[in-house]
Amino acid sequence: MSDTGKTTPWLTIIGCGEDGPAGLTDASRKAIAEAKHIVGAPRHLEVLGLTGETFPVPFSLMPVLEKRGEATVMLTSGDPFWFGAGGSIAAQLSPEEYTCHSAPSVFSMIAARMGWRLEETLCMGLHARSLSRLLPVSSDGVQIIVTLRDGAAIPALGEYLTVNGFADSHVTCFQALGGEVERREDALARDLDTVDMTHPVAVAIACKGRGISRASGLADELFATDGQITKRPVRALTLSALAPCPNEVFWDIGAGSGSISVEMLLAAPGSRAYSLETRADRIANIRKNADHFGIGHRIEVVNAHAPEGLDGLPTPDVIFIGGGLNADLFDALWAKLPEGGRLVANTVTLESEALITQLAGKLGGDLMRFDFAQAAPLGRMRGWQAARPVVQWRVVK
Repeated sequence: MSDTGKTTPWLTIIGCGEDGPAGLTDASRKAIAEAKHIVGAPRHLEVLGLTGETFPVPFSLMPVLEKRGEATVMLTSGDPFWFGAGGSIAAQLSPEEYTCHSAPSVFSMIAARMGWRLEETLCMGLHARSLSRLLPVSSDGVQIIVTLRDGAAIPALGEYLTVNGFADSHVTCFQALGGEVERREDALARDLDTVDMTHPVAVAIACKGRGISRASGLADELFATDGQITKRPVRALTLSALAPCPNEVFWDIGAGSGSISVEMLLAAPGSRAYSLETRADRIANIRKNADHFGIGHRIEVVNAHAPEGLDGLPTPDVIFIGGGLNADLFDALWAKLPEGGRLVANTVTLESEALITQLAGKLGGDLMRFDFAQAAPLGRMRGWQAARPVVQWRVVK
């Protein structure tokens, strides 16, 4: 406790760059000199010429948290609160327990070298994450700055971009940005297998290629399926009824191929989906689709029947019932849906149609019927081939 009555922070979070001690502020130097403990990655300790405790592998903040109350310095890369460990440690502390001295982030330095406006550039930390996260955001003219695991990830990035239609994207690779051994290599995505760099690495991608549409109702061919999939027109209308919003919890009952869950998450940043499917042979397709579209980390696939498989899941903001609707299932789902929550049910059977018609009469909501027909060969010519009509009910509790 200081003379002013304010709590003196016991933890100082210091961002450092490849320029080592020369890049430290006077405040950072003072904190290091007065620290009882210094904790950081081996690279940070080495570049600053310090002796201290290293973080364990896999990464854990325990070496810092267990020193609570004692003067401690935690070393991180660049800006600790921009894809750094600052946010992770701050989530476990009160604001008066720590202070932070930031250095320029790798994203800021690359933007400056590329002449890109940072506010118009996507920044992603993929050093410990799947490259598939690039797919939802990549499109012609998009600028992306990405941190990568190591030099071996550069050819892997080139292969990923090429396979997904972005072979002509211009990629600028940086090694040890801001340090004495900084390097820069420019190449097209298809030629990244020739780039040889060592950790730490980051890249700037000027995308060239067609990205996936952001409108609801992606082409059926984009999904792995055994034939059980909500077809594109119905999916588009269903997503409209579900009304995706950021940071929601979504339950997909009778997920099939997972196409509804995938599009729900693509449209709702920060949301999470819990996809229930009774058939074990379809679980692989759900996971494959989630991983392909870069949202596998935001979806949990549950191989179970509803309502039994719902136990222990977070409270939903929105529920979709794609199959198997009956009175008992509805009652269980309705009981778990909070006030203001949304429920959408699609059905093609007369029995389920009768049920939701009855429920709509009791609880209100929007009841709609969709009839679709698609042109198909008819002898030497073509004719309309009708799909089964779909009855949809949307209600807000």
